[in-house]
Amino acid sequence: MLNNVKISGSEALLRTLLAEGVECIFGYPGGQAIPVYDSLYDYRDRLRHVLVRHEQGATHAAQGYARVSGKVGVALVTSGPGATNTVTGIADAMLDSTPMVVITGQVASPLLGTDAFQEVDVIGVTLPITKWAYQVRRAEDIAFAVSRAFYIASTGRPGPVVIDLSRDAQVGTVDYHYNKVDLIRSYQPYPEIAYDKIQKAATLINNAKKPFALVGQGVILGSAEQELRAFLEKAGIPAGTTLLGLSALPTDYPLNKGLLGMHGNVGPNRKTNECDVLIAIGMRFDDRVTGNLNTYARQAKVIHLDIDASEMDKNVRTDVKVLGNAKDSLREITALLKPAKHAKWLASFEKDEKEERIKVINKELHPVEGALKMGEIVRRVSEATDNKAILVTDVGQNQMMGARYFKFTQTRSIVTSGGLGTMGFGLPAAIGAKIGAPDRTVCLFVGDGGIQMTVQELGTIMQEHLDIKIIILNNRYLGMVRQWQELFWHERYSCTEMDNPDFVAIAHAYRLGAREISRREDLDGAISEMLSYKGSYVLVANVEANGIVYPMVPAGGTITDILF
Repeated sequence: MLNNVKISGSEALLRTLLAEGVECIFGYPGGQAIPVYDSLYDYRDRLRHVLVRHEQGATHAAQGYARVSGKVGVALVTSGPGATNTVTGIADAMLDSTPMVVITGQVASPLLGTDAFQEVDVIGVTLPITKWAYQVRRAEDIAFAVSRAFYIASTGRPGPVVIDLSRDAQVGTVDYHYNKVDLIRSYQPYPEIAYDKIQKAATLINNAKKPFALVGQGVILGSAEQELRAFLEKAGIPAGTTLLGLSALPTDYPLNKGLLGMHGNVGPNRKTNECDVLIAIGMRFDDRVTGNLNTYARQAKVIHLDIDASEMDKNVRTDVKVLGNAKDSLREITALLKPAKHAKWLASFEKDEKEERIKVINKELHPVEGALKMGEIVRRVSEATDNKAILVTDVGQNQMMGARYFKFTQTRSIVTSGGLGTMGFGLPAAIGAKIGAPDRTVCLFVGDGGIQMTVQELGTIMQEHLDIKIIILNNRYLGMVRQWQELFWHERYSCTEMDNPDFVAIAHAYRLGAREISRREDLDGAISEMLSYKGSYVLVANVEANGIVYPMVPAGGTITDILF
């Protein structure tokens, strides 16, 4: 507990943020947040504030920061449009289980409900897309509410929390004291392990001939990477990863068979419908992974490990439900496993891998003629960083090509919008990722459509003097929509072709390094120039206009019905 002292509600907020370990706030000031910003003036040496150019950028930057650092991301905005501009980022964080606290200014309590200038019912708007949303109207409630917010956001299945601060709560005074919240009677973030379920899961795995693991982001959120490897190695279990679970295992790890889902690798998708025991670890059976549920893994016994009871049987009926943190659950199950190799089962992946190499990968990574391809650029950049960089993507073809061809050697190395699929996510998320991991190289892959949704955040990069490598994969189309129009809508390319600005000139206007290339022979030199440049750099790579991300499982189709 801190000693009692009379201070303003705004200062109480800042002291509580410091007590909760906050180092950086992403924000944008406005009328109903001025008291907080006034107090922040005296805390500049203790709390870094990053001035974004749009409130949506504040939330995405907070997400990027949280994803690479494992800490809670914090965004601070004003009322009305400032608050509503955060809604997309809040929803994104909710679907992707990202710990974030969004603090919104609000009109004074007597004006609530009067349609005062820039008044919005922030709690009503955000309650469905948060773990908790709470309005503070008294200065004496700030310390408790904020500490509670951090506890809820960071524990159990992480997610976003909104604290709406009325103006009178900010300017009022309080005898400040801080007690860290670490218990809420109605909230049990870490369920007790049911050891009968552990035993049932271990028995199924020990008797399996063709076990297969699906690895989700829950492994990363639960810091269970080492436990996962011990589990897979002891029982000889191959694994596929979800989009957000990609860096839980190194790309070249022998038991890692690749990406699951719509644009995933052929082997993991086919083997899902061949295995006899399917072990889902910290993943939620998203439709992009399962395809048609009526034909998904019908032959397999299903074991589901997850910290969130609401995910159990939500999409896929399971035979054994293991509720709990992945780190603890995996450790307990591994202790009961019999050592196994499953050599024949593992070898069966080789046929699928060879087919995919011939039909897709070699053509994407080693083209002999024609325009630049997205995949070859992604792989060359990854290899030029010794596969140690953080991959940040926007949404669309750039995202899927990044996921398929970037390689990972350490955890917390991918930042992308999974569940919501938010175009414009990439640039501000890369800002947060760089601040959250300042000693790591951050490479952003973004399409010409996505970059223009949040291009103003180049101003944030300029002001903060950040070093981010930005690769615009420019095909002059909304590429993923164009791909669907080609494959499923009779090549009726409605409203997807784009006339683009001079991206190099824009980068130079923000005092960033930049270069544009179109020829394959210029690629390696441009990548070298970008990575050696001291500061942020925009590499505009003009790629084939009609590229398609293959393989592809059509939406709602069976995961083994794969287009090449």
